[in-house]
Amino acid sequence: MSFDTICVVGLGYIGLPTAAVFASRKMKVIGLDVNELAVEVINRGEIHIIEPDLDMVVHAAVTEGYLRATTKAEPADAFLIAVPTPFKQDRQPDLSYVEAAVKSIAAVLKKGDLVILESTSPVGATEQMAKWLAEIRSDLSFPETHGEESDIRIAHCPERVLPGHVLRELVQNDRVIGGLTSKCSERAVELYSIFVQGKCVVTTARTAEMCKLTENSFRDVNIAFANELSMICDKLDINVWELIELANRHPRVSILQPGPGVGGHCIAVDPWFIVSRTPAEAKLIRTAREVNDSKPIWVKEKVKLAIGEFLLEHPDTTAKDVKVACFGLTFKPDIDDLRESPALGIVKEIGIMHSGCVMIVEPNIEKLPTAMLNRFSLLDAQVALSEADVVVMLVDHSSFKMLPRLNLEGKKIVDTRGVWNQ
Repeated sequence: MSFDTICVVGLGYIGLPTAAVFASRKMKVIGLDVNELAVEVINRGEIHIIEPDLDMVVHAAVTEGYLRATTKAEPADAFLIAVPTPFKQDRQPDLSYVEAAVKSIAAVLKKGDLVILESTSPVGATEQMAKWLAEIRSDLSFPETHGEESDIRIAHCPERVLPGHVLRELVQNDRVIGGLTSKCSERAVELYSIFVQGKCVVTTARTAEMCKLTENSFRDVNIAFANELSMICDKLDINVWELIELANRHPRVSILQPGPGVGGHCIAVDPWFIVSRTPAEAKLIRTAREVNDSKPIWVKEKVKLAIGEFLLEHPDTTAKDVKVACFGLTFKPDIDDLRESPALGIVKEIGIMHSGCVMIVEPNIEKLPTAMLNRFSLLDAQVALSEADVVVMLVDHSSFKMLPRLNLEGKKIVDTRGVWNQ
């Protein structure tokens, strides 16, 4: 049975590219989102997020009539849920967006439909999704009660893409597909085979859920080692960047580069999903999270120390006169995404701690978040460097690496990315 219509629920950094890629294969795609502005923008053939080449793909898909966005669910043959899955204040998974997405499509489901949860989720979330649907649509059968003979097929297939390379990786990367039954998995493989050139590897839904969490927790643990090493080296007066370069000459050592913390919607969040389910067993994963969460606090203290040193060297200057320039606000280089950004948190803390001017250099955004407008200034790199007394490197954007070091003379530098501390 072919797929005539595909519905992607959630048109953000993953949902919109996914919808666009399906549409580029001449599939009829409906994009469903609660954000009316995003829907209007997409229906004009434009995009509301930044991702290389996505604007061209979306424009072509809309112009040719294969992609259309809406705020109200419509019938389809496959539904892909790609909504946020953050954690709550107590670091427990928040599945409210998934639940809302499920309720939005429940009324239009029909026998034979496929529902896939793409959102990164705690183990058991796909089963919970099936239960929510079963409670609403008692006239349909689901895998939990009817197994292979269920009316509705349900699976989990987490995204595994890198911001800035989403379109390429969606197509080329392998996909891990976990159905609630074998037929659920088979149907999901049929769907992704429309555009995926990598392998579609089948497993259980729980293993698929855990696979994505494991991938990001592995990276988090390795980043935590680098971040902890940077703090140790600072205390011992050792250049951590030189140390890592030397250590990595060992054929079986590959230490990552330290930074101001860990951000983004995945690595900073996903490990807590494992900890929430197995708190007694996930000791290393929890510790790594705590190390990475503590790094922004350490950076703020380094900035405070730099301001103090500047004041000691300039006794006629008051703290209010000291200008601080923070380079980078996004959670990683060369993107516009501020989600879970340690740099963003650090800048806000500096604004609270320091009474003087705090400037921000972030070439990937056009304006600051509304809550920051009254306290911070968004400036060009050269202007900020010419005025700053203390310079803080938080995100190693490509353009920052080309700034002449000569412009830093006489300034106090806090470099969390090793751009200027080589």
